[in-house]
Order: sequence, then C-alpha cells, then structure tokens
Amino acid sequence: MTTLTGAAIGAIVFSGMAQALSARELSARSSEPTERIDAWCDAGLIGDKTSRLFAPEDLQRIRLIQFLLRHGFALEAIVQANKEAGIIESHVELLASDGQSETYSVEEAAAKIGWGIETVCRFLDAAGLAEKSSCLAEEDVRALRALKLGEEAGLPEAALLQLARVYSDALGRVAEAEVRLFHFHVHEPLKARGLSARELRKATADARHHASSLIEPSLLYFHRRGMERAMREDALLHIQEDVQRLGLLGQVHAAVVFVDLASFTPMTEVMGDHAAADVLDRYAHLVRDAVAHYDGRVVKQIGDAFMLLFPRADDALACALAIEARSATEPQFTAVRSGLHCGPVLYREGDYLGTTVNVAARLVSEAQRHQVLLTAALRQDASALPGVDFVALGSRPLKGLAEPLEVFEAVPSRRTDVHERLLDPVCGMELQRGEVAARLSLADGERGFCSQDCLRRFVAAPEKYEPPGR
Repeated sequence: MTTLTGAAIGAIVFSGMAQALSARELSARSSEPTERIDAWCDAGLIGDKTSRLFAPEDLQRIRLIQFLLRHGFALEAIVQANKEAGIIESHVELLASDGQSETYSVEEAAAKIGWGIETVCRFLDAAGLAEKSSCLAEEDVRALRALKLGEEAGLPEAALLQLARVYSDALGRVAEAEVRLFHFHVHEPLKARGLSARELRKATADARHHASSLIEPSLLYFHRRGMERAMREDALLHIQEDVQRLGLLGQVHAAVVFVDLASFTPMTEVMGDHAAADVLDRYAHLVRDAVAHYDGRVVKQIGDAFMLLFPRADDALACALAIEARSATEPQFTAVRSGLHCGPVLYREGDYLGTTVNVAARLVSEAQRHQVLLTAALRQDASALPGVDFVALGSRPLKGLAEPLEVFEAVPSRRTDVHERLLDPVCGMELQRGEVAARLSLADGERGFCSQDCLRRFVAAPEKYEPPGR
C-alpha cells in the first residue's frame, strides 16, 4: 500500500480498487484542461501539490468547483471558503468514488451493454446525465445494463426511457430533501453553537455519518410499500381493461381531483413566506391524510395545488368533501376549493394527462371559496354517495374547452355553516371569533382582521380588497 500526503488526497490504496491519476488522466475524465487542473491543485482544491497526483474522488471535487463557477462564484472565493470551512471536502465526502478507476467512452459503454451509441445517449439524456457521455464510470455502465434487463423482460425503449426519467426526477427530489433538511435542521443548529471551523466540520461529518444509515433502508422500505399499492392498482387496471376493453395503451379510467387554497397568493404576500409555509404544511397534512383514507394517491403538488387520482368517483368526491370539512374547522385558515372529473387519463412518466385532467384543473380555477365543483360524468358515477346533495349550476364555458360544460356543486346534506367565521379581506384567512386581532365597522357590515398589519393595509386602500377575492 502506498500513501500520498496532502489533506485533499488523503490515502490512496493501490490494490486494484483505486489508483492515483495524473493531471492528464483527470483532465480526460473531467473535460477540464490540464492547465486548470494544475492551477486548482496549486490552490489546494484538488490533488496533492507535491506528488501532482490525484485520487478518483478529485473528479467529484472538480464537478463541485465547476458547479460553483457556473453559479457566479469567483475561484478566489471558492479557495477562501475551502481554507476557512473546508467547503469542498465537506460537500464531497458523501460523493466519494466507489473505488472503480476504469472509465469508458460512450462507444465502449455501448459495446459492453449491447446497445447502440445513440440508444445509450438517449438514456443518459433521459436520466439527466448527458454531460457524462464523454466519460462513463463503471457504476454508470452497471445502471444502464440494469435498464437493458427491462428491455429483455419485454419493456420497449419508450417505456424504459420514461422509467429512467421517473427514477431521475423522483430520486433527485428525495436526495434534495435529504440534503436540504440536514442543512436546515442539523448543520445550521451546529453552526449556531459557535463551533470553530474544524469542530463544525467534524460535528457535521459525524452527524452525516449517522444520518446516512437511514437512507438506503428507508428507500427500500418505501419502495416496497409503494410497489404493494401499485400492484393492487395494477390488478384493478387489468379488471377495468377486461370490462371496458380500452384500446389505447397507457390509458386508464380514473377520477381526478384538483384542490387548492383559495387565497394562498395574497396570504403569502401579506403574512410572509414562513407563515404561509406553516399554513401550507397543515393543509398538505390534511390533504394527504384524507387521500390515504379514501384509497387515492397524490400525483403531484405544485405550491398549494394538489392533483389527486382515485380509481372510484365516489371515493374522489368523498375525499374532496372531507378535505373541505376538515379545512373549514382549522383555526385561522384559508378556504379550499376543488374541481373533479372522471374519465380516461393517459399515464406518462409518473404523471397523468389528457382531457379528463384538464377539465378537473379548469373546474378548480372556476370554484369559489369552499366550493366542490364537478362534472355531470362524475356526478353520475358518484350519485350513490350518501349524505351529499348535488346543486346544478348550469353550463359554463371553461378555458380551453370548445363547448360549455354542465357543472354541479356537491354539498353535504347536513353542512356546517363555515360562513359564520369572519373573513379577513386582506389575506383571505378565515377567523373564529377568538382569533380576530382587529375589527372595523362599516356601513355594510363588520370586517375582521388577523393582524393590525392587515387592518392598516385595508384602511389604506379599501377598494383593493372589496369584495374579497377568491
């Protein structure tokens, strides 16, 4: 075993698992000229100044430096941050090389996998790895070879490309959550304790080491649970296809629900991001809880808008009404609104699309505070749901649809009057009597406000807030 000195390179084991790289070899892997490799080595960012040799892990260091430079940071600032806080080393330690020193060109990788060069490039692009096409590591080749097994199982290339994109997008979000939550809830509190740079690096590294042990078991567990649910839904899909004889590949019959907060934008503007995020957390919790109870799934969340999918129309409507009922009793909360439709939907890359989805999305935009709007098709399929009245609202033109659509509102037969609460006309929060921070009596009635700030905004420009927006 040969050991090289230098804080950045540490010890490199020459056992066939890993080997030292020259500047020229590292240049070939990173697409950086050797002159820049040498300059970054002299700056203490990569490699060992004395030996001028590099570890496979230096490729990760280079990628981080490239990322920081692309985002406008000067090299001098990166060098200084690394000297003071070890910024490069602390962020690369979890991304260390797997010890495989061998790399492949896209041509070599294609030959090992048994795909054409263009096919390999399409998969790299689908996975967001197009920049790696000039130099593929062994783990990249293994991942592509695993996807090829899907082809051998009968999945066409188009389906495998979808799978690669879904893996990349979904697990990218998982990784982002892991890193962000660790930063906010572990690193920042450690930093606030006033630790020295050396102590902070060690404490952060120790915490990361402990936290990393939960990642793979958790991913495996939640994937298994998700697979169980997906397989149950697949059995339902097979039955639907047998009964309905749907001829379009990737199309299923489902009920789609869109639900959002009626005043989220003005609430965020007035109350600020942190307060709005607290409301959004409460709202997201009650939505997800209701969806799980009614055997649905959250397809996606964009801000305060959720897209939900249900095999049955009555479950979709029951869930929308449950979300409305629960949100209407939340203290100091804004109203929700929903739009529902059922029919054929197309599955693509972890998402659902088509006219059914578009109609439901248009209905939620049409809905007023506390309204659950639905189409005639969903009303018919959910007509047996007990304790629900359907109010005909007539035909309405909806954006993007050629013909007006017959619209209904679903209301519980025994509905609690949510309008007894006072509506803050500025931020849109609905207030119980004990939550009103300020009141204002006007000729047409009393106004309630959640804060003195909302009262001041209203007094300064009452015409801006009358009547209250959606």
